[in-house]
Amino acid sequence: MLWPANAWSQSTETGAGLSVGTLEVIQLSIFAGVMGAALLSAIWLIRERARTAAQNHALRERIAELSGALQRSDALLNLNDQRVVLWERDSRKPAVVGTLPGDSGAPDERGAFLAFGRWLTPASAFALERAAAALRERGEAFDLVVETSRGGPIEVHGRKSALHTAIRFVAPAESRRELARLRLEAQRLRAEHDSLLGLAEALAMPVWVRDGEGRLAWANRAFAEAAEAGAPGTAVSEGRELLTTAARSEIARVHAAEAVFRQTLSAVVGGERRMYAVTDVAHAGGSAGIAVDVSEIEAIRREHQDTVRSHADTLDQLNTAVAIFDAEAKLRFFNQAFQKLWDFETGFLESSPDNALLLDRLRSEGKLAEQPEWRRWTEAVLSAYRSMDSQEHWWHLPDGRTIRVVATPQPKGGVTWVFEDLTEKIDLESRYNAARRVQGETLDNLAEGVAVFGPDGRLRLSNPAFRSLWGLPAEATAPEAHIATVRAACDALAKDGPWSEFVAVVTGFDDERRDRHGQTELVNGTILSYALIHLPNGQVMMTFVDVTDTVNVERALKDKNEALQKADQLKNDFVQHVSYELRSPLTNIIGFTELLTLETTGPLNPRQRDYVDHISSSSAVLLTIVNDILDLATVDAGIMQLDIGEVRLGNVVQSAADLVAERLREHDIRLALDIDPPGAVFHADEHRVRQILFNLLSNAANYAPEGSTVTLTARGADAWAEFRVHDDGPGIAPDVLDSIFKRFEPRAGGGRRRGAGLGLSIVKSFVELHGGSVDIETGEGRGTSVICRFPLVPAGMRVAAE
Repeated sequence: MLWPANAWSQSTETGAGLSVGTLEVIQLSIFAGVMGAALLSAIWLIRERARTAAQNHALRERIAELSGALQRSDALLNLNDQRVVLWERDSRKPAVVGTLPGDSGAPDERGAFLAFGRWLTPASAFALERAAAALRERGEAFDLVVETSRGGPIEVHGRKSALHTAIRFVAPAESRRELARLRLEAQRLRAEHDSLLGLAEALAMPVWVRDGEGRLAWANRAFAEAAEAGAPGTAVSEGRELLTTAARSEIARVHAAEAVFRQTLSAVVGGERRMYAVTDVAHAGGSAGIAVDVSEIEAIRREHQDTVRSHADTLDQLNTAVAIFDAEAKLRFFNQAFQKLWDFETGFLESSPDNALLLDRLRSEGKLAEQPEWRRWTEAVLSAYRSMDSQEHWWHLPDGRTIRVVATPQPKGGVTWVFEDLTEKIDLESRYNAARRVQGETLDNLAEGVAVFGPDGRLRLSNPAFRSLWGLPAEATAPEAHIATVRAACDALAKDGPWSEFVAVVTGFDDERRDRHGQTELVNGTILSYALIHLPNGQVMMTFVDVTDTVNVERALKDKNEALQKADQLKNDFVQHVSYELRSPLTNIIGFTELLTLETTGPLNPRQRDYVDHISSSSAVLLTIVNDILDLATVDAGIMQLDIGEVRLGNVVQSAADLVAERLREHDIRLALDIDPPGAVFHADEHRVRQILFNLLSNAANYAPEGSTVTLTARGADAWAEFRVHDDGPGIAPDVLDSIFKRFEPRAGGGRRRGAGLGLSIVKSFVELHGGSVDIETGEGRGTSVICRFPLVPAGMRVAAE
């Protein structure tokens, strides 16, 4: 038996015993059972009508009863406020019963409810399609509230039994319409909520929701991973936080005044400090926030700022003036060179003046050359702001400077101006060109052959003298001619083939590229002196000088010098040999002369005694000469050894004076001694010092006039001991002074007797052997002074002492 529609509704409203869903299933099941039973009964009655009349009468009564039931079911199902869509178990096409307000569609044979899109909203139609598919395929019952295109709610209930699947559309009564609308709104909000949470969950950036107490109520997976909580539920239950306590306090402080918090905060994630752009919105029930990781953006921003600052610092150190103007032609950057070039005040430049204003000021201050049409010239200069390509201008300033101006448009608007002072460069180029011309003329007129080769072996330049010395054809010295071509032309001219070495120097490796000097002789007898010089730019310069005459003269001089050296050696050998050979006879002569003067050998008459005295004095002079020769030979041989000891000035001067006193008295010459201080001590060979003073005094006695005075001055102070012997003789002529210390060259004229010319030679040799020096002060009519200086301590003794 079927329940009427009002009974179904009444039961639903009262809620007596069963739920609305259960009652609807029972009603649909009964309806389906009644319909099936009626059909089966009708068929069975028709078949049995022929059998018995009684059975026919009963059958008619049953049919009438079933017909009444069908009419009542049809009346129930065709109410205006509901519609039922019914599928039998094996049927694909549903049966549709009843009508709804605004309904103008029906499902197709596949059971799709998209046809209801004409009176349902797209979202409701899509939700209904999904619910119907789940009902038919898996038997999942549903209760929905869908929305019509006119904005009215419709309740939809879906149920499935063993034989049928039914979906019922019910238009709620006025009393329930508001409830249905609220349910629909709740569904919409829940769907939006689920969508937003799904979106937040899928985001790769932390998202969180807090309750009214500020506690974490919900978080997405990105938040849990950043907070190292593993899962969002763990983060919420354990209260894991991404932001620091100070950051959360700051957010709460801002929310006390305004609802939205926006700020970049730092947080430690995975042991690394990250920067997050945090947006947190407060509402009545709490707050929600999102954190966007901007660490890389901040790093890029800092790098960009550092790069801009570095570029600014770099530009500020350049000697080239740079100024940057923005899209509005306002000065935004300038370096020190720009300020120095135009001599502007810092305050004026920092006020961001307009480019046109800056040009007008340069003109008013006379720093720019006057233009015939100033406005047109200015427009041409400022057209760089409208151009896509760089522009170049040349400004010739009134003070004589030449400025190259380059205007480069910037991608985002504005122009970068570069002012390059080329005055010095142009001047250098002019002087360089002049120097090159002078160099070319100089090289072309040199008697010295010059050729310069590059690292690639190509001839860079050469002069006519190079071609002339080597007899080269013009093509061999053409510009960029290879050194192999030059070598092929020169090898036939040189005897020793030096060009193989030249090629190695020019084209060899670094260890072979060193400067060379030498000589080479040509087959025609010409001798060339060459030099290979490496230039700083990697090139090699060759110079050739004709030294044929010089070499010939040098060879002649060498031959003559060798002959003189041999003669001098022969002389020295002869002198040494003769000196040794003369010493023995002289000793005998002196000895026998002394014997003759003794009384024991017998008396001598006056003439004999006079002869013996002359023999004795001459023998003594000759022995002195022989001794001097032997001393000089010892010095020359380098075997003279000094007996260094302490020498007192007074003692050595007095002993030397005693040795020469007889000769001075013989010519009535007085000797004046000046010793300061007499007790001064210096280190020297006393015997040689006495010999030096004796020779000086003897030389002075030979040239001093009779009745004159010879002065011997001795000084001991500081680091030197000085002896000065002065006579009032005729002096020494300038042309003789250079040879005064040469051996065997006695002075001619003015002396009483001519000696061997060894006295001053011995003096100089002995003084220098002590590490001292000898000077002569003389002049015609002023006499002669010989000064000998001895170090207080010879160098050999200082080294030994150290």
